[in-house]
Amino acid sequence: MAQEIERKFLVTGDFKPFAFAQSRIVQGYICSARGRTVRVRIRDDKGYLTIKGASNASGTSRYEWEKELPLSEAEELMKLCEPGMIDKTRYLVRSGNHVFEIDEFYGENEGLIVAEVELESEDEAFVKPEFIGEEVTGDIRYYNSHLMKKPYQTW
Repeated sequence: MAQEIERKFLVTGDFKPFAFAQSRIVQGYICSARGRTVRVRIRDDKGYLTIKGASNASGTSRYEWEKELPLSEAEELMKLCEPGMIDKTRYLVRSGNHVFEIDEFYGENEGLIVAEVELESEDEAFVKPEFIGEEVTGDIRYYNSHLMKKPYQTW
């Protein structure tokens, strides 16, 4: 079983000069029920289908399964998604031995920028870049499946 271990933070400073890569992501949810989500993602010219399970008590770990799809199949699956889409640019920034994924959101989530770092264990140490602010790991308001239903600009 694939286990995703990550921590999530708000971004409070300028991160773009440190990015070594970026990609545009549009995603929707076939199922956005708490504890089991089925996501369709188009990242640049590739498609992905992802299934995620419930998070543990801290919100740090959960089951994740992902499969790459042909772009045409992902576009077809997008038609089955619930109302509301996530549109964002993902930037990759190295910090110590880790890579932070920083998502800058658009549309109704404009103004929200979050960073995630994937870890091997929940207590693994990592170096926080200067632009990292408050930790929001486990706060469901910042889950993409929740932002789709209750966008950041409506808070």
